[in-house]
Amino acid sequence: MIKPLNVNKIEEKLRTCKNLSLEQVQFEELDEITEIKIDKRKSSNERILDFLSKVKNPYIFKVKGRIVQIEFSKSTRTADECLTNVLKKLYR
Repeated sequence: MIKPLNVNKIEEKLRTCKNLSLEQVQFEELDEITEIKIDKRKSSNERILDFLSKVKNPYIFKVKGRIVQIEFSKSTRTADECLTNVLKKLYR
């Protein structure tokens, strides 16, 4: 179980990282997401917290050397719905 203090640190990291732009980060300092190891035996929530505690910036990172920046909308659509929609459009 993750201690409340760690959750508070994660929340603070999220607030700080959310407002960073690509211009404010150094390529060399970004995490390569494929190198972050998460214990698959943990519950879904614990895996999310584990990832958030390990990654330097959960909003900007590298995937196979390419910079990825994510953001969330205030839509009621889930990430699964959005990704499914994108895949349907790509593979018509």
